[in-house]
Amino acid sequence: MEREINEILADCINAAREAGKEIMRIYRDSSYHVRSKADNSPVTEADVRANEIILGILYEKYPEAGFLAEESADDLSRREKEWCFIIDPLDGTKEFIKQSDEFTVNIALVRKQKPFLGVVYVPVSGEVYYAIRGKGAYYCAPGSRPEAVHVSDRRDNIRAAVSKSNAPADIRETMAGYGIYNLIFAGSSIKGCLIASGKAEIYYRGGLTSEWDTAAMQCIVEEAGGIFRQLDDSEMIYNRENTLNEKGFYILNSTENKLELKKGCKI
Repeated sequence: MEREINEILADCINAAREAGKEIMRIYRDSSYHVRSKADNSPVTEADVRANEIILGILYEKYPEAGFLAEESADDLSRREKEWCFIIDPLDGTKEFIKQSDEFTVNIALVRKQKPFLGVVYVPVSGEVYYAIRGKGAYYCAPGSRPEAVHVSDRRDNIRAAVSKSNAPADIRETMAGYGIYNLIFAGSSIKGCLIASGKAEIYYRGGLTSEWDTAAMQCIVEEAGGIFRQLDDSEMIYNRENTLNEKGFYILNSTENKLELKKGCKI
């Protein structure tokens, strides 16, 4: 599959865009039903339909790969594969429900448990961020040519990307404790893309996430020169049996901006 990586990237971007079209059709209709999954997280028709579209495109062409997708039953035979697609068909379902416009389609391809390719597509704007390991990270606006992105070199008055849905008041208080008042509130994987494109410097997440929430974003951040680690500073790996990211994670533009977290702080 490595020899075909540019073709795989094109297919992933196409799959994300096609899923995005269906997401936006449902989003504009706004009469969709919201139900809760076993973990109490919300799911909509848009999540399910986008999942079907992406798998329909990628599985047909790359049946030899493993697949891990949020809205599909997990087939653990994926763990025997060198390559595995990790898919979040609608990252930021809460933002979708709130009509905030800040949700994404995330598609990653991991090789030997490490992110090799990542695509983050923003359906509302048509923007896409993507990266291939060793080839840099890129941003493309509709109708424009792709442009390389890189993390900022900012060390003072740093900007923290903050989730809109996860207790922003608590996070605001925590960041103020570190002298950080320049907060940028954003949804889904957009936060990681903000750091990759030099528009923010740090993002800390302490709650549970899943592999599909982080795999594509991690590839883009790292190829843009950023740092992505679990909160205990260990490396995040993928295509695991337990797909929960239980340790939390942080994203930095530079190790100089790493926070020494205080016990009990809310992030």
